[in-house]
Amino acid sequence: MRSSSRAVGLALGFAADWYFADPRRGHPVAGFGRVASALRKVMYADSRAAGVAYAGALVSGAATLGVAAERLGRRPLAQTAVTAAATWAVLGGASLRREASIIGAALSDGDLAAARTRLPHLCGRDPRNLDADQISRAVVESVAENTSDAVVAPLFWGAVAGVPGLLAYRASNTLDAMVGYRNAKYRNFGWAAARLDDVLNYIPARFTGAVTVAAAPVVGGSPLRALRALRRDGARHPSPNAGRCEASAAGALGVRLGGTNTYGDVVEHRPVMGSGPAPRVADIRRASVLSGAVGVVSAVAAVRVAKALGPRRRTGA
Repeated sequence: MRSSSRAVGLALGFAADWYFADPRRGHPVAGFGRVASALRKVMYADSRAAGVAYAGALVSGAATLGVAAERLGRRPLAQTAVTAAATWAVLGGASLRREASIIGAALSDGDLAAARTRLPHLCGRDPRNLDADQISRAVVESVAENTSDAVVAPLFWGAVAGVPGLLAYRASNTLDAMVGYRNAKYRNFGWAAARLDDVLNYIPARFTGAVTVAAAPVVGGSPLRALRALRRDGARHPSPNAGRCEASAAGALGVRLGGTNTYGDVVEHRPVMGSGPAPRVADIRRASVLSGAVGVVSAVAAVRVAKALGPRRRTGA
């Protein structure tokens, strides 16, 4: 049955990401990024219409590729293999935790320069003037937000829509990271990519928040405290989705997130989430453990959803 092939493929792809992380070279998402960059040079204009056409062409193209891949693999074993490969390609949980670990190790060794150099691998914040505690906060916030973007959301769309859902979601999320900024250049052109990413992450972000609350004991946290932070602070973030992830993580970890962030020439003042002390270096590992736990729960849920949404066997005469 197609539902079983999808479910098994999602499970295998999640396991592949967990144990092998992203391939060092030839990553399909990097290839998509190069195509998107080339097309941006041709299609860019300071208008929402141009941005709609740009995002629409790339996301629909990714979805069409997914449809073609599923049709080529009509046998259950082939469908499972295609789904597993696509899931592995679009997930980024292991790489997220690995980058956090590298930065955490540099900070633990007192190598602030190395941590600053590595931070752009994880987020777009300007690291030049950040101290160890500020970098720790940036890492914890990035891990919390990207647990949804890199793990929960792709699993959700894979369960609901199979390989087309996996590829279309990753295309949308990648475009948001490329052009979804509120600066002078991309405020109009990147509008469609940013709004589409908001829509596709709406349910996954809230699921991430709920699971983070439940998983708080994994890192010695309190589910009640995490729930309070989620309910009080989740909607305060300028992003309709990131706040749910960051607020619940702040409550689960018992730390305070938010504050002033610098992105190149843009300075943003983010609302405070959580009521504990600011994150320290040791909280980076705790955030990664929490992210891993949320990922495992999400994978189990995705497998169950894929099975539930599949065609059911008919009984009787």
